[in-house]
Amino acid sequence: MQAPWQPVQTDQRPFLVTAVGLIILAWLALYLWGASPYAYYLSHDALTTLLSGSQIWTAGVFAGGWTLMIIAMMLPTSLPLITVFRRMTSSRADRNWLVLLLISGYLAIWLVFGFLVHAVDLTIHQLGGFAALLQVAPWIVGAAIFAIAGAFQFTELKYRCLDKCRSPLSFVTSYWSGRNESRNAIMLGAHHGIFCVGCCWSLMLLMFVVGHANIAWMLILGVIMGAEKNLKKGRALAKPLGIGLLIGAVLIAGVGFMHP
Repeated sequence: MQAPWQPVQTDQRPFLVTAVGLIILAWLALYLWGASPYAYYLSHDALTTLLSGSQIWTAGVFAGGWTLMIIAMMLPTSLPLITVFRRMTSSRADRNWLVLLLISGYLAIWLVFGFLVHAVDLTIHQLGGFAALLQVAPWIVGAAIFAIAGAFQFTELKYRCLDKCRSPLSFVTSYWSGRNESRNAIMLGAHHGIFCVGCCWSLMLLMFVVGHANIAWMLILGVIMGAEKNLKKGRALAKPLGIGLLIGAVLIAGVGFMHP
């Protein structure tokens, strides 16, 4: 009898078409949202309204916008792992449900990350004297985020998390036992999300500089992160990208000083 986790030959094309269709819809939704009068809720400034207590409903709006952005930008970078998992569970009648649970666990980690970063951002802006400083030198935040993102590209943590993301088959076999299927599928997605956040969090911080509605910036970052995680020589992109980001931080600071 075939083991429950043993793969069988199945046609992956319907699944890939569905996944790509979902990603395209997410991009389209973000584009239309960004062109609408409600584009404000795709910016991190919306959290100020959320936590003020006057419009609690904006929590759901923010969560929806952030989730769309993760589906558009990060889900494509994780398709190799999702495809491997679906192939390994292809003999199961509930394989599609398990894939959905995996994706849900993955998105949940990124959603938590989004709220945490927004909360930290709001706390920093409420520190005494910082708001006044931003009035005088608003470029400081952009320069700091570029510098943080650039510096992180040279850290050991970046490469450890990146290596985990670049080995989808070994990652799935490490976390998937075929028992307690629903729970394990969610935890597999969550673990993958943790390592994905670990290698990409600093680049995603750049979205807080330009806003979630900047489709061109999202495409550029999505391509870069996808190349880092999945191309054969993608790991080699980390340091040149780090240098470019550090140069960007210097340029932002320089322009800020020259044109206060």
